[in-house]
Amino acid sequence: LLPSACSPLLAVCFAASCGVPGIALLVLGVNPLTGALGAFNIFLYTCCYTPMKRMSIANTWVGAIVGAIPPVMGWTAATGSLDAGALLLGGILYSWQFPHFNALSWGLREDYSRGGYCMMSVTHPGLCRRVALRHCLALIGLSTLAPVLDVTTWTFPIISLPINLYISYLGFRFYQDADRSSSRKLFFCSLWHLPLLLLVMFTCKKPFLDKEDKGDLLGANHGRAVEIRLP
Repeated sequence: LLPSACSPLLAVCFAASCGVPGIALLVLGVNPLTGALGAFNIFLYTCCYTPMKRMSIANTWVGAIVGAIPPVMGWTAATGSLDAGALLLGGILYSWQFPHFNALSWGLREDYSRGGYCMMSVTHPGLCRRVALRHCLALIGLSTLAPVLDVTTWTFPIISLPINLYISYLGFRFYQDADRSSSRKLFFCSLWHLPLLLLVMFTCKKPFLDKEDKGDLLGANHGRAVEIRLP
């Protein structure tokens, strides 16, 4: 274990000893795209998100990108491509983080203020609540977009609608009441909302192998048609 107080040099060395082999494993053992996303996320977290915490409330938006990239990496690891499904999954994680974190930060406003951190809950409390509500509603739109992009069946937006409506209701209560009770309810809802939403998304996913088989079948039929035309 690292000591409770360590020098910046020791911290950088420890981070490098974890990050560099990790990226190398992703590049060599998975694919270069996933490794590149991992390297970019380390850069984004260390060089952008962390220093921005003391400079601007924009750190929350940058931090949401940091949190959205890991599931995108999972998609690229499985498919080798950065397609619409990867961006949709990242978008869901991106939007989910605003009700999750904004609700959490509401009860920690005094601590953030004493620590000198620029958070929406401290400097822009109204914006903090509005952004949380907007992204609760965005989850409904993103869930509806999944079958349009051929990632899931149409049962996904239907089955996920109750839980998305519930977190949106709690987001509205947080926006309207602006107290610790409503923020806690929204935060604790976010803890079970995301895994349940992803579980429903998984069970309603379009069978990827079936798509490949259909493509192969069409190609085979085309080949036979060409053969028939030959003398």
